[in-house]
Amino acid sequence: MPELPEVETIRADLDPLLQGRRIEGLRIHKPDIVLGGITPSEFGRLLRGRTFLRVSRRAKYLLFELDRDTVLQTHLRMTGRFAIGPSLPGEAGFRHIAAEFRLDDGRTLFYDDVRRLGGFLVLSGEEWARVAARLGPEPLGRFSSGDLLRIFHNLRAPIKNVLLDQRRLAGVGNIYASEALFRAEIDPRRPAGSLTSEEARRLHRSVRRVLREALRSSGTTLRDYRAVSGASGQYQNRLRVYGREGEKCPRCRKTIERIVQAGRSSFLCSSCQN
Repeated sequence: MPELPEVETIRADLDPLLQGRRIEGLRIHKPDIVLGGITPSEFGRLLRGRTFLRVSRRAKYLLFELDRDTVLQTHLRMTGRFAIGPSLPGEAGFRHIAAEFRLDDGRTLFYDDVRRLGGFLVLSGEEWARVAARLGPEPLGRFSSGDLLRIFHNLRAPIKNVLLDQRRLAGVGNIYASEALFRAEIDPRRPAGSLTSEEARRLHRSVRRVLREALRSSGTTLRDYRAVSGASGQYQNRLRVYGREGEKCPRCRKTIERIVQAGRSSFLCSSCQN
């Protein structure tokens, strides 16, 4: 599932391409991507004629901010992808078009989603503000190690699970949580409330560093994720533990392990992380 670096990469690609463009028409090929209990016809009526003001991001949500106090909230989930151009993308993998947004300059914004786990939700600005208020702080924003320590205070849940809880910290997912915990030398199974101030400083630094490195690499492509241009991310070439079960730890040369936490794989070196 795209995490903060991947969604931010897509946002940065789309924003200059969509600002000031008006939606002239829509075609919904897969009705189940329209969320919120409305029909595709109602969806089209709400968006047709609206102008893109900007494309933003909050946590793992991609947000199309439109005129008339309208926000089109998008969650890409596992396989959601965007492309924009005068015609259908020629990529072999872009063959499951779920929606088309025809723009006033002759181009079309295409949304492709083979598994259709993602979708679109039309909200007012006030409705989106209520959603945003339930999300945790952005780790690359004004966010200190003291804030992280307060989030973890007295929690018995494993620290990896807490990092993935978007209500506590927004945008961090499975890949970058595993990588940050490895760099900070912290076992993902430890109770979050057991961290010391020094460990919280290390983890805070590691989370921010990993996310920034991934952003500079346009994210991580393991299977489906692509930037709007169709290019793959490159951070998979720099992963130290994620997906490297059975390989040698780059720090101590012991074997990297895979465990399952809350139904998700965690990768760690038990020798280095404690």
